[in-house]
Amino acid sequence: MSNIKMTPMLEQYLRIKQDYPDALLFYRMGDFYELFLEDAEIAARDLQIALTSRNPNAEAPVPMCGVPYHSCDPYLAKLLECGHNVAICDQVEDPKLAKGLVKREVTRVLTPGTVVEDANLAAKAHNYLAAILWDAKAAAGGLAWVDFSTGEWTGIQSSREEELWQWMQKTDPREILIPREQAVPKRYADFEPRIHPLPVPSFFDLPGARRRVCEAQGVADLEALDLADKPQLAQACGAILAYLRQTQKHDLTHLAPFRPLNLARHLLLDEVTERNLELFRRLDGGRGRGTLWHVLDRTMTPMGGRLLAERLQRPWKELGPIQGTQEAVAFLVDNEPLRQDLRTRLDSVYDLERLSTRIFLNRANPKDFLALRNSLSVLPQMEELLEQARTSGDEADIPEQDGLPRMIAQMLKGWDNLADWAGLLQKALADNPPHLITEGGLFRYGYEPELDELMDLTEHGEARVNDLLEEEKSTSGLERLRLGFNKVFGYYFEVPKSLADKVPYHFTRKQTLVNCERYITPQLKELEEKLLSASDKRKALEYRLFNELRERLAQARHRFMDMAGRVAALDYWQGLAEAAVQHNWSRPEVHEGLDIEIVSGRHPVVEAMQGDTNYIPNDVRVGEDKRLLVITGPNMAGKSTVLRQAAIITIMAQMGSFVPARTARIGMADRIFSRVGASDNLAQGQSTFMVEMMETARILRQAGRRSLVILDEIGRGTSTFDGLALAWAVVEELCARGKGGVRTLFATHYHELTVLESKLPQVANFNIAVKEYKGDIVFLRRLVPGPSDRSYGIEVARLAGVPRSVVGRAKDILHELERRAKENGNGRHPAAPEVQSVLLPGFGASQPEPAPEPSMPPHVAEVMDELENLDVNSLTPIEALNVLHRWKTTGLNKD
Repeated sequence: MSNIKMTPMLEQYLRIKQDYPDALLFYRMGDFYELFLEDAEIAARDLQIALTSRNPNAEAPVPMCGVPYHSCDPYLAKLLECGHNVAICDQVEDPKLAKGLVKREVTRVLTPGTVVEDANLAAKAHNYLAAILWDAKAAAGGLAWVDFSTGEWTGIQSSREEELWQWMQKTDPREILIPREQAVPKRYADFEPRIHPLPVPSFFDLPGARRRVCEAQGVADLEALDLADKPQLAQACGAILAYLRQTQKHDLTHLAPFRPLNLARHLLLDEVTERNLELFRRLDGGRGRGTLWHVLDRTMTPMGGRLLAERLQRPWKELGPIQGTQEAVAFLVDNEPLRQDLRTRLDSVYDLERLSTRIFLNRANPKDFLALRNSLSVLPQMEELLEQARTSGDEADIPEQDGLPRMIAQMLKGWDNLADWAGLLQKALADNPPHLITEGGLFRYGYEPELDELMDLTEHGEARVNDLLEEEKSTSGLERLRLGFNKVFGYYFEVPKSLADKVPYHFTRKQTLVNCERYITPQLKELEEKLLSASDKRKALEYRLFNELRERLAQARHRFMDMAGRVAALDYWQGLAEAAVQHNWSRPEVHEGLDIEIVSGRHPVVEAMQGDTNYIPNDVRVGEDKRLLVITGPNMAGKSTVLRQAAIITIMAQMGSFVPARTARIGMADRIFSRVGASDNLAQGQSTFMVEMMETARILRQAGRRSLVILDEIGRGTSTFDGLALAWAVVEELCARGKGGVRTLFATHYHELTVLESKLPQVANFNIAVKEYKGDIVFLRRLVPGPSDRSYGIEVARLAGVPRSVVGRAKDILHELERRAKENGNGRHPAAPEVQSVLLPGFGASQPEPAPEPSMPPHVAEVMDELENLDVNSLTPIEALNVLHRWKTTGLNKD
C-alpha cells in the first residue's frame, strides 16, 4: 500500500472503505461501479470477471474490476449468494456542477437478510433477518425476525434457550444478529456463517431498544406492542432496527405493527418434525419434488405462496379459522369456472408487498411501476367474479353470507380496487419504459403539459423546423428558400444571392458565400435552442416527475399492503381447492376431541410420486380407548409411510385443507412430534443412536395429552435387549401421560412389544400385511389389526440383492437358533414386566428385589457371557456369521 501512488480519487475510495471494512465497496465512476485492491480481487474471482489494474505501468499497480451500474443486479445477487456484504457508494452531487472531485458516499449496504430486489429473492419464500438474545441471569431470552422486503416481523420470548434456537431453525434466516459475548450452542454450529456478533451497548441495550422500537412503530410505549413484559424480545427487536438503520440509511416506518407470535393459536411443529415429514425439504436437503410443499402449492402469486408456507409451518389450533378456511376451499372446489377464472386473473398479479416496499424505500425502477399498474388492473375483474358468484351461489351445504362463505364475504367487504392509483398509473406510464429513470421515455403524452412540449420537440423536432421553413416560404414568397445546419451556426435559412434583396426584414445575415446568403430569424433561433436543450430538459423533468409519483405512491403503501393480504388469502384458498381437485382429496371433519379416524388415507407426496393407481390406501384409527398403536411388520412393508401420512393428514386438516382420504375425522393436535429415520451428526460426535435418543428425550419432555407422536424403530441403534427395554419403557411412559396417554403411532421390529396390548388398555396391535407365495413375500401395504407373525428380514435381504449363498446360510442359522431357543424354553415372547411410568432420578419408589436368575448349563452360560460382551456395532456381517458358526460347531453342540 505504501508504494501505491495516491490520487485524490483513490484517497476518497480508501477513506470511505475504512468505514465499511466488512463489505465490498461498489464505487460509482461514470457508468460503472468500480472495485479496487483486495475488494477487486475477491469480486473478480467470485464473479468470474476480468481483473485489471489502474496505472499498470506504475511501480505498484492498483488491482481493479468493475460492472456496469445500470445492469449490476445480477452481479450483486451473485456476491450476496457467496455470503458477501456490498456497500453501494454513489455520486451524491451532479458531476457537471462539481468543483474538483465528485462527492460520494455510501447510500446503502446490501446484506443477504436485507435485500428487496427480486433478483436476490425467492418469490414464494420469506427472506428473514433474525436477532436472538439469551439473558442467563433472568433465565429468559427473545428471538425476533423480520422480512425486510415485505415489512412483516414478529418474534417470541421464552424461558428456554433451546426453544429459541429451535424456532431459529424453523425460520431459517439468512442473517442472524447475536450479542458478541453470547455463545452459539454446539448443536446449532451450522448457523455460524450467517451470524453477526454485535456489541450489546450499540444494538441490544434495553433503553436504546425501547426508544428505537417506539420510534419506528409510532407508539408511546411498548405496551401497545405487547412488549412491555418481554424485555429480551424488545432487545432483539431493537437490535434488528439498529442494524437496518446502519445498513439501509432509511427510516423504517414501512415495517408492519409488531405482534409477538401467539403460540397458543397454532399447532407447533419443531424443526425435527418438519425435516422428518419432509414438509419443505427432502431428507437429502433438496427442495421441490418430493416435499409436501411441492404437492400443495397451486398458488399463482408470490404473496399466496408465502402465506401457504406460513400456514404449513404454523397450522391453526382453533376451530374457527380451520372451518372458515374449509368453507372457502369447498366453495371454490365446487365452483370450477370461478376458480379457473380467478387463477387466470391472479396469474397477472405481481408481488404487491415487495413492489410497495421498493417504492417506499426509493428502490423501484420503471418496470416496478409497470408491474404495479398491471397488477391493479385485474383487481376490479376479480371483484366482479366474486360478486357474480355471490348472486348465483346455491351451495346449500356451505354457511354463507349473502351467497358467499363467510371468510370470502369478509374479505370482499373491504375490497379496494385502488382505482385512483390504477387510473393515475395508466395515464402516466409509457407501455415500455426504459430500465433507468434518468434516460427519459417514462411517461405518456398528455400526463404533463410541459413534458408534452419537450416530448414533441425531441420526437418531432425536425418536423417543427420544417414547418417553420414552410411558413417562411409562404409568407415571404421565397420558394427557393432552403434550411441548413452546421455545428458553427446551428440552423439557418439559405437564399440565392439573386433573391437576397427580397428577404423579409426579420432575417438577419449570418454568412455570405459565393452563390448564396445564410440568415437566421428570432423564431428559428428560439426553436433551435429548444431543440438542442429539449433532450436534457426532458430527462430532468421526467426524473423529477418520477420521484414525485413515487412519493405519492409511497404514501398509499397501507392500501397496497391491505390488498396484498386479501389477494394472498384468495390465492391461498383457490390453491388448496385446485390441489384438492387435482388429487381427489376430501374435506375432513376437525373437532376438539382426541379421536383420529382416517378411512382410505394416502400419503400425498408418495402418491404424487408413484401415481394414484399404484398407491394402496390405509385406515388409521386412534381413539379415546386405544391411543397407542404398536405397528409391526417387515422392512419395506410401509410402516414409516403409514406413520407419516397420519401426521401429514393432521397438519393439512388444521391448515384448512382437504386431505388425501375417503373420509377423515381429526381431533385437533397442539403439537406433532416425529422420530423417524436414521441419522447421525458426526461433526458433533453424535452417533445415530445418540441422535435418536436426543429426539426421543425431547418428545418425552414436551408431549402432552393433545399431542400426536409418531415413533419409528425406537432403540434399534443399540443391542437387542437394551433397545427392547428402551422401547418398552417409552411405550409405558406415553401410555401413562395425561388422562389416558398420548396419541401415538409406534412402529417397531421388537415383536415382544405386542404383548403390551394385554397389559396396557391404551395399546392396540396393528401390522403391515405380508403374503408369502411360493417362497417369496409380497408386500400388501395394508395396515391390519393384530401383530406381525415375524420380521421377514431374510426375505427382505434377498429382495435387496444379497447373494443367494448368504441368504441360504442365514436361513440355516435362523432355523438352528429358533430350534435351540425352543429346546431351551426361550421360544416364546418374554412375559411383560410390571407396567409402570418411567420415574425421574431421585423421585422413584424403592426398587424391588431382583428375581433370581434361572440356572443354565455351563456351556450355554459361556456363550451367553460372550454374547453379552460382544460389540455388535463393530462386527462386520462376515464376522457375525463366523461367531455364529463357531457357537454352532463348538459350544452349542455340547448338548
